[in-house]
Amino acid sequence: MDNAAYVTLTRMTGLRREMQVVANNIANSSTTGFRREGMVFSEFVIGAGRTEPSLSMALGNTRQTYLRQGALEQTNGAFDLAVEGAGFFQLDTAQGPRLTRAGMFTPNQAGELVTMDGHRLMDAGGAAVFVPPDAARVTIARDGTVSADGEPIAQIGLVRPEDPVTMRRAEGTLFIVDGAIEPVEAPAILQGFLESSNVDPILEMTRMIEVQRAYERGQKLLESEDERIRSVVQTLGR
Repeated sequence: MDNAAYVTLTRMTGLRREMQVVANNIANSSTTGFRREGMVFSEFVIGAGRTEPSLSMALGNTRQTYLRQGALEQTNGAFDLAVEGAGFFQLDTAQGPRLTRAGMFTPNQAGELVTMDGHRLMDAGGAAVFVPPDAARVTIARDGTVSADGEPIAQIGLVRPEDPVTMRRAEGTLFIVDGAIEPVEAPAILQGFLESSNVDPILEMTRMIEVQRAYERGQKLLESEDERIRSVVQTLGR
């Protein structure tokens, strides 16, 4: 296989991965707290000798998460929370700490605020947020202070990675941080709101069409290269 085919195959592999990312974005355009992803392409250059030009290949093997704020929708739910600005809720899961912007919580049988998957919401000190079952009214202030019948009982903390590059998607709306995390100095939490996905379906559909066309152009180039090589072999074999 010649260099042109290698370069084209490398490019098509990255485009296939990008198509998967775009498809996942579209599928989660209505998922609360979902963050859009994109594919980052890097260039790999290798020398081919003094008499030959260098060989350049495009590699698509890194995903980038876009943290742009999603639209805030009012639900009036007592345990529906939205982050305004920077920061993530910290969850305690069976796989370890996870970060999320999806703020749909509900008290479990023990009175702890949990996600629909049972992951516990952590307070500023790293403990589970407990709400008394007999509380008639629960309010959550903008700074995350949780009050039951007017008495402060906990404070929800928002955190963020010290280095955004160390954050990667674990699954769905959950993120894992490979480095250190730090508290958000001025947290802004809105009770009775949820943050929508930051995916723009129209832009993603447009990108999907562009990626598909680029992939098809690569296929046509491979087919023409294959035909050229067959023609050369047949000519030399006569």
